[in-house]
Amino acid sequence: MQTVHTIAELRAQVAVWKRAGERVAFVPTMGNLHRGHIHLVERARAWASRIVASIFVNPLQFGPHEDFAAYPRTLAEDSRQLAAVGLDLLFAPGVAEVYPRPLEAMTQVTVPELPAVLCGASRPTHFLGVTTVVTKLFNMAQPDVAVFGEKDWQQLVIIRRMAADLDMPVEIVGVPTVREADGLAMSSRNGYLSPEQRAVAPTLYATLQALAERWRSGERDDLRLEEAGKAQLAAAGFRPDYLEIRRADNLQRPAPEEATADLRIFAAAWLGRARLMDNLPLAFSADA
Repeated sequence: MQTVHTIAELRAQVAVWKRAGERVAFVPTMGNLHRGHIHLVERARAWASRIVASIFVNPLQFGPHEDFAAYPRTLAEDSRQLAAVGLDLLFAPGVAEVYPRPLEAMTQVTVPELPAVLCGASRPTHFLGVTTVVTKLFNMAQPDVAVFGEKDWQQLVIIRRMAADLDMPVEIVGVPTVREADGLAMSSRNGYLSPEQRAVAPTLYATLQALAERWRSGERDDLRLEEAGKAQLAAAGFRPDYLEIRRADNLQRPAPEEATADLRIFAAAWLGRARLMDNLPLAFSADA
């Protein structure tokens, strides 16, 4: 596995592959990798012969009181994991390489409407940081395909809209959420959980499963289901941020006549220091 730290080195290697007619897949991460990240790299082989991953803790997507300074930087261990699954190239730039001027002086990329709900309602600047850095990373790596996890479904929808609106020649692929044996969605922030909190954490997934089953059984009062879910989470020790049923494609609230649309149930909740997120399709599927 080759590791580079500058845009020039990254582009030079990608150009060699492109001249040879090889497709390039890209997996952007913030490091502190877990099995879910590694699964994305493994799955990327289905779409391309060369795989590039990035590790960059993006300051622009953290709010003023969030965990940017404390976010774990584990480049050596991350590199070992990526090399073990045959990654071709790791791009690990410093902040100055990605943002050569102060953040407030850098051009930023905004997607309208989609970032205003769910996570964006409580983290109003988060997706501005995501869309800006992903645009820059796409321009740097120039991939044919980019692979993202479905745990961050809102992010996936926003990036697909951004790529379509800006005519980016990148195919955006979503990969189903990778879970622990007890159902907890894998996340870098799971490491913030104490042993006692870790034992409680799978309640988030179990709650969504139970609500999805009630919906499939004929309950169609979305607000009642959502309130029941938040109450169940609060009783287990969570501090719910949101729990909502929305359309999978545009994140809007479904109209009554859209009960058979492609819907998902989304949730985020605090458990101690960890803000846990998850989502499930309401229709029957392997991911349910």
